[in-house]
Amino acid sequence: MRALQRGDVWLPAVGGVSAMALLALAIWEHSPYGRYLEHGDWTGVGLAGSVCSALPAGPMLFPLALYVVGWLLMTIAMMMPTITPLIAIFVTMTRDRSDCGTLISLLIFGYLLPWFAFGLAAHLVDMALHALAAGNAFLLVNGWVVGAVVIGLAGAFQFSELKYRCLDKCRTPFSFLNQHWRGAAARRQSFMLGVHHGVFCVGCCWAMMLLMFAVGAGSVGWMLAIGAVMAVEKNASWGRKLSAPLGASLLMTSITIIALNV
Repeated sequence: MRALQRGDVWLPAVGGVSAMALLALAIWEHSPYGRYLEHGDWTGVGLAGSVCSALPAGPMLFPLALYVVGWLLMTIAMMMPTITPLIAIFVTMTRDRSDCGTLISLLIFGYLLPWFAFGLAAHLVDMALHALAAGNAFLLVNGWVVGAVVIGLAGAFQFSELKYRCLDKCRTPFSFLNQHWRGAAARRQSFMLGVHHGVFCVGCCWAMMLLMFAVGAGSVGWMLAIGAVMAVEKNASWGRKLSAPLGASLLMTSITIIALNV
């Protein structure tokens, strides 16, 4: 535990935890339980069916629990690497404090909290869409419609003012720290610093994360690709210029899917 109070171990630790989360998802994806990473109706068969039938409210609680685990792993694997510049600066600012490790832990926990809330909201929307599709003959036959809408929504959001306002906050970690960190009530400020940064990060990247519902929530390859795009957008010197071409590509993909299926 004393080692975690040293600032110089945190960046390697963040990288290691992100890699372990990605590895865990890859093992999960290729295991006999890989279908549990998807959002289909798998609660009536196999081990999941047995657990769901044995537990009170099992068909709702068990999928939710598995989804929470999968979402947290996905968030750690995809989003944690994108905030390493913020963590690096914060480590430098708090390195000489005896509670340095505690403050960094609170920062990371605070950052993950908005993503957790967004994930729960996305899951509820996903459940509602599955319920709608189950009772809609058109959607049962034309499931591509939902994917086309999600991809088109992600593309359109790339051109929005909210996207760029949140992206600018994410791209300037030093200014963000100057604005939100004063050092007094350090633990509360560290936690709220993470929460504030997480909110802006969700505001910047929520549409890109929704793409995982369109391409397959259990696809580690897509996680790597989308995570890399978000990391470049937020941290590369030319990353801001990537948003518009990416948005155009996603819109064209959505239009192409519609044209091929209409």
